[in-house]
Amino acid sequence: MNQPANWVGTWTVAPAPADGVAFNNITLRMNARVSLGGRVLRVRLTNAHGTAPLMIGEAWIGQRAAGAAVLPGTHRKLSFGGASSATIATGALLISDPVELEVAPLSDLAVSVHLPQDLPASFGITGRYARQINYISPLGNFAGDDVMQVGKVTDDWYIVAGIDVQAEPGTGGIVALGDSLTDANIPTHDAHASWPSQLARRLHARGGKPFGVMNQGLGGNRILFDVRGDSGLRRFDRDVLAQPGVTHAIVLLGTNDLRNRWAKPEEEATAPALIAGLKQFAPRAQARGIKIFGGTIMPFENETFLPGAWTPAREAIRQEVNAWIRGSNAFDAVIDFDRGLQDPEHPTSMLPIYDCGDHLHPSDRGYNRM
Repeated sequence: MNQPANWVGTWTVAPAPADGVAFNNITLRMNARVSLGGRVLRVRLTNAHGTAPLMIGEAWIGQRAAGAAVLPGTHRKLSFGGASSATIATGALLISDPVELEVAPLSDLAVSVHLPQDLPASFGITGRYARQINYISPLGNFAGDDVMQVGKVTDDWYIVAGIDVQAEPGTGGIVALGDSLTDANIPTHDAHASWPSQLARRLHARGGKPFGVMNQGLGGNRILFDVRGDSGLRRFDRDVLAQPGVTHAIVLLGTNDLRNRWAKPEEEATAPALIAGLKQFAPRAQARGIKIFGGTIMPFENETFLPGAWTPAREAIRQEVNAWIRGSNAFDAVIDFDRGLQDPEHPTSMLPIYDCGDHLHPSDRGYNRM
């Protein structure tokens, strides 16, 4: 009996609703920097937040050249159950058939998807910000063109949820579950400066056991309550446990629970509630044989992104939760992001050299420190 292929995620995007986005018979060209290399890969497309089935007219993948171009000779047409077009059910995922394409670690791929339908804003396109340049065509299907016509440049991702490679046995897969501190808000565009991206580079440079790194950060995400997309507890099965080849998970959540962006009294965080939520991640991962690392909540005093979000009372909760993360042994290991980036002279704030300037999100150097 043939052994099943060992698929490992080499690049991912956490599905979220792209509010107000509408398309009508256009082609997307979404660019991805992979972590693992390989010779056989597949693409995952998502209609997670759609309110109706989503038609895929055609989809291609190739090695990215400059701009909206694909390197000649590397473009591969994707199929879905042998067909060149497919429909993604409402709220569902679509996985392509395997395709042969030589992919080097840390290289850039371009995934092109033709969406033939008229998709109004009410449809519920799935997507979110990318902090890198992607492309939207004028009217029509340009998915198979090596050089795609560009109607609009965007710094968002849409529809494409992941790329997997067939990997050697023993290859690891790390999923980073978090908010904008993991997704990477306010980095340099196209620098791939998020800490998961920089972790992928470091692991490759180190050599030894290969790992895919899957960034499932989602801006605004909270442990307990939905904001943009599902809460951490709601999306854990889909965005961590269901990721191909996952062997390790890193959870860094809690900042947005404390900030309570919409100022709803019933959503005001308490230390017992946050700890109870964090406790639920570990047994769910460990039951699948996944090692799980807990990340401490980082400092955000005087943040300017949401003025007034930091208060002494919320700081006391942050300190209590972090003390529990460090001392509870609930996780297989702890990554102390708080102590790693705090100002030792003023530990309720980020050290200025690691701060992008809004006192909430790290700079490129801060993400490297993480």
